[in-house]
Amino acid sequence: MLAFSKIGLLGRLANPGVADTVRLLIDELSRRDGLELTIDESLASLVEDGSLRVARREQLGRYCDLVIVVGGDGSLLKVAPTLADQDLPVVGINRGTLGFLTDILPEEIESHVGAVLGGRFQIESRFLLDIHAQHEGDQLSLGSALNDVVLHPGIAAQMIEFELYIDGEFVYNQASDGLIVATPTGSTAYSMSAGGPIMHPTLNAVVLVPMYPHSLSSRPIVINADSEITLVVGNRHSIMPQVSCDGSVVLTTSPGDLITIRKKSRRLRLVHPADYNYYETCRSKLGWSSRLGRPQRTLDQDTLDQDN
Repeated sequence: MLAFSKIGLLGRLANPGVADTVRLLIDELSRRDGLELTIDESLASLVEDGSLRVARREQLGRYCDLVIVVGGDGSLLKVAPTLADQDLPVVGINRGTLGFLTDILPEEIESHVGAVLGGRFQIESRFLLDIHAQHEGDQLSLGSALNDVVLHPGIAAQMIEFELYIDGEFVYNQASDGLIVATPTGSTAYSMSAGGPIMHPTLNAVVLVPMYPHSLSSRPIVINADSEITLVVGNRHSIMPQVSCDGSVVLTTSPGDLITIRKKSRRLRLVHPADYNYYETCRSKLGWSSRLGRPQRTLDQDTLDQDN
């Protein structure tokens, strides 16, 4: 019996190789009995004979019990809030560079996707951040982010000023190039490049990483993910800071604006191959050293050998 039988396909055709991989997936899945395929409307041009159902990604929850995203991590980040809202598990086929989230290679489609459909997989949930703003008297919902929310000066690298509050308590007034608020998922992305710590995906925490702060004593802070984070935009040299969610600008602020960040109530369910290992992913993607000429074994195996 199949663990998943109603499959949705998503991808961005602008990414090199996505079209070929989607076609490969359609051919592979169409040969399997008992599967029903639905493709996102952005992929409709790949199936001109109308043999597959086409739907908007906001409707995939009506037809699918699993979504496959083809592309890089950025492709998955774009659709993560929509899939989380529909409680749809997602597996990623990597056509990008790093592939922290899209961890199946195109040449592994037959074996790994087949194994997932057959029930051999790991599944984990990743939380997102919801962002709201009080902007010029209006209450705005700015969307959700799986990786990070960033307050930054925009195109020019200029220092901005803001106040930080956590659960209503004043933390500091800071002059810097901005602030990164990252989830554990995003801790290996922009946050890490700015000197933030890597956090295991199972942690219920977020990290606040200052970007080139004026004060050398400003350091990343790890806090409970259930906290409410509020940023009050200051007025410095007429700069209008911007707010970005997973790399996309969602608001150009005005002095006095309040940016509120909270953990999203719905989580994203990520499906991995059965042999997925987070630390192996870090080793391969970040260039960490492997063990010195020794076979890859567990600590329990090594301990048992020593005891004997």
